[in-house]
Amino acid sequence: MTGSEVPPSFRLVYVPGVMPDKWVRVWHERHPDVPLALAQVPAAAAAEQLRGGEADAGLVRLPVDRTVFSAIPLYTERTVVVVPKDHLVTAVDEVMPEDLSDDIVLHPLDDVLDWERGLPGRPAFERPATTADAVELVAAGIGVLIVPLSLARLHHRKDLTHRPLKDAPESSVALSWPEDATTDQVEDFIGIVRGRTVNSTRGRVQQPPADRPGRTDKDGARHKDGAGRKPGAAGKPGAAGKPGANRRGGASGGTPKGGGKRGRPRRRS
Repeated sequence: MTGSEVPPSFRLVYVPGVMPDKWVRVWHERHPDVPLALAQVPAAAAAEQLRGGEADAGLVRLPVDRTVFSAIPLYTERTVVVVPKDHLVTAVDEVMPEDLSDDIVLHPLDDVLDWERGLPGRPAFERPATTADAVELVAAGIGVLIVPLSLARLHHRKDLTHRPLKDAPESSVALSWPEDATTDQVEDFIGIVRGRTVNSTRGRVQQPPADRPGRTDKDGARHKDGAGRKPGAAGKPGAAGKPGANRRGGASGGTPKGGGKRGRPRRRS
């Protein structure tokens, strides 16, 4: 197979916690001849993959560099605290930051939350390399971990649970791609994540509304009808009979003046 015969593919990367299955399934339904190459990458590596041309688009966590990338926000996740099942905070439905004041709060190097005001609780002596490592430390009773809900579910363990954390930063997920590489395939995937139907206009080719030609034709027909009525006014049944009768009278040369109304003359007695 030559290079020109290789079918084009759409390369999509996604970060941990994101579930692209439903969008990928729709892509395969709509574009069975265009393979979709799917790869999970660390959150910090997604931008480099897109910038280096190794992927066409990505399901990433915000923020992104808007001078380089376009992005469509998809949803914002709730933040939770992961704790052992026998932790005190499991007695409540929602945890306040001050409830963690006596706990060591682990802060992995791949954390995706923006802690401008600092983490609650006490810091650990070392930062775990990954979120997965931090989950292992929570299970060992070393501390607790604050993450987006999807990451808590991704690293679920039977001996751990989680509770929503109030007044904590949140993480938003977006579809992103290099601004100068908005291809037709990217436009197609944008339509999928936005829930457009297969017949929806995607924006790259703007078509006039389907009923616009019909309205134009209808207007034209009205104009034609109006134009036809003007000369046809003399051709109405009532008007047309008069000139027709005159013409017949002129041809016979002897029709009485009232003959057009009364027909045959009455016989005198």
